[in-house]
Amino acid sequence: MTWWSTGVRWDAGAGRPVLGWRGDTGVGRERELRYGEVLGFRAVGARRCAGVWRGGRWVDCAGAAVLGGRTTRAQCPDCARLDRVRSVAADTYVDDPRPYRVYLAWFGDGLLKVGITRVERGSARLLEQGAVAFAWLGSGPLMAARRTEELLRAALGVPDRIPYDRKRAVRAELPAAEVRAGALREVHRVAVGLPGWPESLQRAAECVVVDHGGVFGLVGLPPATAVVTELRDGGVVRGTLLAAAGPDLHLLVNSNSNSNSNSNSNKPGTSNGVVVVDGRLMAGWELVRDDGDNGHGGEGGEGGVVSVPVRDVSAVQGGLF
Repeated sequence: MTWWSTGVRWDAGAGRPVLGWRGDTGVGRERELRYGEVLGFRAVGARRCAGVWRGGRWVDCAGAAVLGGRTTRAQCPDCARLDRVRSVAADTYVDDPRPYRVYLAWFGDGLLKVGITRVERGSARLLEQGAVAFAWLGSGPLMAARRTEELLRAALGVPDRIPYDRKRAVRAELPAAEVRAGALREVHRVAVGLPGWPESLQRAAECVVVDHGGVFGLVGLPPATAVVTELRDGGVVRGTLLAAAGPDLHLLVNSNSNSNSNSNSNKPGTSNGVVVVDGRLMAGWELVRDDGDNGHGGEGGEGGVVSVPVRDVSAVQGGLF
């Protein structure tokens, strides 16, 4: 059976990242990712549309669409439309009877957002976004949560989303956990004190900050030097997993290759340093294990190699985006 990657997912209960896979029959499986271990893979063939998740299994794309390597969504337009037919994010499932929570998420200095998630999902949504710390603001019916979200965004002047480039740029320069907790508590105090909340939305009685710095492996994380921009047939990525935040995997790559890092994202190049792989780029590919014994650099799994296109980000750390 051929197994296709579905990208990086978070097990909220265990607080750990996993790699997801789907087989030819639509059945899924997962592999736990552990910090300090070598992760190596090679892309094979063409990138396929992942299809649609329905009833606990993957349903194949009707058109067997082939996708480009740079898109972070592993679905063709038709499957993406099907996925959004009953979607809270797309406002096509406004009658969802399940309770929702409103959250305040912190990604770095000045990088705050307000959002909503189903109560039953716990902190999964925050882990998936790479929120370094967060606090619940309140809970209630979907539409009340949505109105509160819009009210707080406008009043606090925070965006509905933060680009991953900005999140990555500050991960290695985060203030201490108590500092980010203090920043969250101050904004939380202002938010719950604002007038205009829907009556059916119950405000949080206190600010309880949950910090993901340890879960993500961010303590002592070196700055990223490059970001993978796409995978290609035959392209290899191998390095030691240092951290994971949201879909991003931070790999330490010490290559023995003679190739030099290339800031031109259209050309493959091996990078020495910390290379970030967006797990969304992995979805849709058949990925086979690469341990360094296949003529792709390194020795017996030591060191590492990146033979896919990368973008140099060594000069854009420290919130310069």
